Amino acid sequence: MRETLYRSCAGQTAIVTGATGGLGLATAIGLARKGAEVIVTGRNAEKGREALIAIEQAVPGATLRFEGLDLASLASIVRFVDRMGSQPVHILVNNAGVMAPPQRRTTQDGFELQFGTNHLGHFALTGKLLPALIAGEAHVVTIASLAAWKGEIPFDDLNATESYKRFDRYRQSKLANLLFSLELDRRVKAAGAPLHVRAAHPGWSTSSIITNSAALGVSNAPLSRVLALIQDRLGNVLFRLMGQDVTAGAEPFLYAALSSEAEDGGYYGPQGTGERRGPPGPAIVPPVAEGLSLAEKLWQASENMTGIRFEWETGQ
Repeated sequence: MRETLYRSCAGQTAIVTGATGGLGLATAIGLARKGAEVIVTGRNAEKGREALIAIEQAVPGATLRFEGLDLASLASIVRFVDRMGSQPVHILVNNAGVMAPPQRRTTQDGFELQFGTNHLGHFALTGKLLPALIAGEAHVVTIASLAAWKGEIPFDDLNATESYKRFDRYRQSKLANLLFSLELDRRVKAAGAPLHVRAAHPGWSTSSIITNSAALGVSNAPLSRVLALIQDRLGNVLFRLMGQDVTAGAEPFLYAALSSEAEDGGYYGPQGTGERRGPPGPAIVPPVAEGLSLAEKLWQASENMTGIRFEWETGQ
């Protein structure tokens, strides 16, 4: 981390989704080092306890707590926000994700799992947290991916009921993450709200997301699904050889949230060849994400699917 460029977070509250391992845990450690009170969120309380221990070992004296949060459940999101109460939030890192489960699965609300968790869950969380984010004049960082370059948004089949190709749906969700961030920035500026909205990606970074997501439902699975799990583990090996570890992969997230060089509406990632690895800096926005109409259409669809509205005047 280029410490001299990063502001202090002393006295500030940071929420990191999917922070019990991988990139989210590395991000939580980085924020704790800058003095933030870090709220580690995840689905598994035992993994949450282990994450707190890991952060405390890396940053003795850090102020931490774990909160259960399942981005695949709108009810869980509402419960989490209710527990947060009126506490201002100064940093929100929308990191949690699911990657390419072999067979189509759905969230508790019936959305295709990747689109529902990676995009709709974070859309709903950010919307429900809006009063707390405005109170904290927050930096909101949403995590996209190089996969967004090949993403498409099939508005006639967002939930993959007609066709499920697992990597196509992952690319869809990560393009949606980027579009959400860009459109959120546009709406924040139009409303004059005191928020700082950025997006980031980790390049090629080793993470448990590949193996964990591929393993969904593999027990007693047909051979094709077991082969898919093996393929994903081989893919993780490739990421290790040509990419970077999670600490380096999380640096663009921290750069977007904390760097004096990061700008509202910006997109950040590694600066090496193909943006796969290297120190953090500005990333190239895929051409498909540059037009306003696609982002606006996705926003409207997301409102309709989740029932969440971003009310800027009241923040509710």
